[in-house]
Amino acid sequence: MSELTPSATSAGASTWAARQFAQACGFDAIGADYDKAFPHKEGQSACVDRLLAGLPPGARVLDAGSGTGLPTARRLVDAGCAVTCVDFSTTMLGLARTNVPEATFVHGDIVELPDDPGQYEAITAFFSLLMLPRAEIGTALRLFHRVLRPGGSLAVAMVEADVDDMPIPFLDNWLRVTAYKRDAWRAVLEEAGFAVDWEDALTYIPEQNATPEVQLFNLCTRLQPVQ
Repeated sequence: MSELTPSATSAGASTWAARQFAQACGFDAIGADYDKAFPHKEGQSACVDRLLAGLPPGARVLDAGSGTGLPTARRLVDAGCAVTCVDFSTTMLGLARTNVPEATFVHGDIVELPDDPGQYEAITAFFSLLMLPRAEIGTALRLFHRVLRPGGSLAVAMVEADVDDMPIPFLDNWLRVTAYKRDAWRAVLEEAGFAVDWEDALTYIPEQNATPEVQLFNLCTRLQPVQ
């Protein structure tokens, strides 16, 4: 299992590392309860199926914030993709390793990904960006843009609301979350250099102790580089 290493040692970087450590610890505590609370992921699966319909055989796919690996990484590997799973939670990544042993695994922060242009034909980011403040969501999306090949695909999911880095109780843990109204979210994706080709919105009622939510799904294409 590879590790990502923060590139800066400033006070700001230390504060960010502490924030992300707390977020990761929350997901370490949640573990397999996440899939128990969210067992039905039809919207996510449908978005992955749309993504797969446009990918070449053996496509390189980054699953950014892979969680337990279900259903996304599992479906991608079953379709013949070369999948790299990244997550900052060691517990979640361990579950993904069990569920999708054929994938490659990297433990770390999605905003600290190696900035190597054109590494991937596609990126999936289902409900992982909402764990970042809005300023860092833009950072992550621009990084996704760079590491995708021209014309590559981004499949992404967000929760619909209007909050920025707000602490909430989630499955008996406290996490900081960000969300957008759908028009604002589409504008964020477009500003980062993506064309939004398809979108859907579904109301999801969790099976366990979590609040009902509207889930936004988008399938996007990487346009020419943004400056």
